[in-house]
Amino acid sequence: MADSEYALARPTFERPVKLLIVVAPFYRDIADNLLAGARAEIEAAGGTHETVEVPGALEVPTAIGIAERLSNFDGYVALGCVIRGETTHYDTVCNDSSRGITLLGLQGLCVGNGILTVENKAQADVRADPTQMNKGAGAAAAALHLIALTRKWGSPRKGVGFVPNEYKIAENSKDTPTA
Repeated sequence: MADSEYALARPTFERPVKLLIVVAPFYRDIADNLLAGARAEIEAAGGTHETVEVPGALEVPTAIGIAERLSNFDGYVALGCVIRGETTHYDTVCNDSSRGITLLGLQGLCVGNGILTVENKAQADVRADPTQMNKGAGAAAAALHLIALTRKWGSPRKGVGFVPNEYKIAENSKDTPTA
């Protein structure tokens, strides 16, 4: 990641990591540059990745949520670009896609947010430039760091709180009338 004032050292992993990159390719050239940056960062850390496309930035958090429930990824990279237009739709898409990704993170998912929210295409081009501060690479780096923290602190705790040995819904006995 170039042109950053400070960047953490790339994390290392004892076991390989697998990430899902979810990209909204509405602005195909921007999305392709973000995607190239994310893939390069994941591969530089020794990780593997899969990529899926969704119609727009609002669908990115939903796709990540589905993947978390139905697949086996260590982390996620959210990519896309929202450029301000003439209506308030921009605000809705920016706020709700960001909120969705934040909520996934607060649930414990390792998500790097690389959805650009910019005023114009020139700003997007700069942020997606593979030779400069590619925000796709930054989002992948963020996801990788969160995965490293998750592995450092261990797996989810099991058996915390009350867990009964067996469950009984209802039991028929000689003294209990039956219908």
